[in-house]
Amino acid sequence: MSNEKKVRALGINHVVLEVGDLDEAVEFYGKIFDFKLRGKTQGPDDKRHFGFVVDDREPVRGALERLGIKSINDRLNFRDPWGNRIEVVSYDDIQFTKASHVLKGMGAGALAKTANAIEELKKKNMAPEA
Repeated sequence: MSNEKKVRALGINHVVLEVGDLDEAVEFYGKIFDFKLRGKTQGPDDKRHFGFVVDDREPVRGALERLGIKSINDRLNFRDPWGNRIEVVSYDDIQFTKASHVLKGMGAGALAKTANAIEELKKKNMAPEA
């Protein structure tokens, strides 16, 4: 059994999907969810992935190194054994927040945001209270 520190999963930041017909998919999902389409990509590509939010990315780097898995880029993206691309995103630099009591209940304690993330949240009127 390993004594290596593991990260605490805090949520999914984003998911990039591949669909057969974009207009049909937007119509389908629009009947269920209120959302904005952030971009369109034609055909299969290597950019589709999901952003997995964690409390600390360094243990992920260590685990990947021990497993012999190389990051695809400097943003800590890697492929699992089945070819799925995963982007590991640090909670302090994403544009969503969890209330302090929720973070505490998740065992994450107090986590701060970077200045960049706070600016992005301010633009959306979602900045955390000081």
